[in-house]
Amino acid sequence: MPENLAPIAAPPTSIFRTDNGVVLRTPTGDFTLAAAMAEVLSWSGTELTARVAAASAPATFTERMPLLDGRGEVWAAGVTYEQSRDARMEESETAASVYDRIYDAERPELFFKGAAWRVVGSEGTILVRADSEIDVPEPELALVLNSAGEIVGYTICDDVSSRSIEGENPLYLPQAKAYAAACAVASWFVPATEVPDPTNLTIQLVIERNGEAEWAGRTSTNLLHRALPDLAGFLFRENVFPDGVVLSTGTCLVPDLPFTLQQGDVVRVGIESLGELRNHVQRGIGTGIVQVSRDLAA
Repeated sequence: MPENLAPIAAPPTSIFRTDNGVVLRTPTGDFTLAAAMAEVLSWSGTELTARVAAASAPATFTERMPLLDGRGEVWAAGVTYEQSRDARMEESETAASVYDRIYDAERPELFFKGAAWRVVGSEGTILVRADSEIDVPEPELALVLNSAGEIVGYTICDDVSSRSIEGENPLYLPQAKAYAAACAVASWFVPATEVPDPTNLTIQLVIERNGEAEWAGRTSTNLLHRALPDLAGFLFRENVFPDGVVLSTGTCLVPDLPFTLQQGDVVRVGIESLGELRNHVQRGIGTGIVQVSRDLAA
């Protein structure tokens, strides 16, 4: 039985969305920052830093909400770690060389993961497809980018994926990765000024089954093959994100085949300095699509 790794502590400073606006949490308390996350992600990095420093009005709220609102989106990068390349080549039935070539190509693999209303927050339910045999979480450092493409913060993403569907044919990637509740993002982000070296952070993944650790692993962002500003730059080429965007940067913690998530599993993704994202697993939408849609739109 793998070690059930201890949760990574919540960050002392973070920004999150609530039922009463966007809140800044610091060691001295919670303070009102803005009415909407889209507003926060319209500010320049300099303005965000200044507003964080000036925030003084105490915040009151009942519940925390998923991170993004408005026209916010989540995108993801693929094959940014050597282990990810090797795992994709192993699972691919017809096109292993595609993943080998993209690893060293100038242009990275980038794909759309979900609109704000499709993205699950902390403690929400993630879905694995009923028509897929092998499904895994992918724990990833995620960049929080403002509308100008600046990296203004960092958060945690679980890029839930069907290995069996993508492995059958790489053109099935949208079906393997972009469906209802296939993306979880922590309900907070940490300002970039609070994370001095995002390329040297410990990432850990624990998959719990029946209250025990079924799979666990740990790695570091220092194995990332791409520069973070380069990933952001390619995403903003010929594209606009008026309400900001979260860009997940890829994974290198991949459970060995034929491991798959099961109904009722709990997935914990922890990143040093950022805290822990925790989600529950459901197989197939079934009759739950109305509830999923309501939760994601909240």
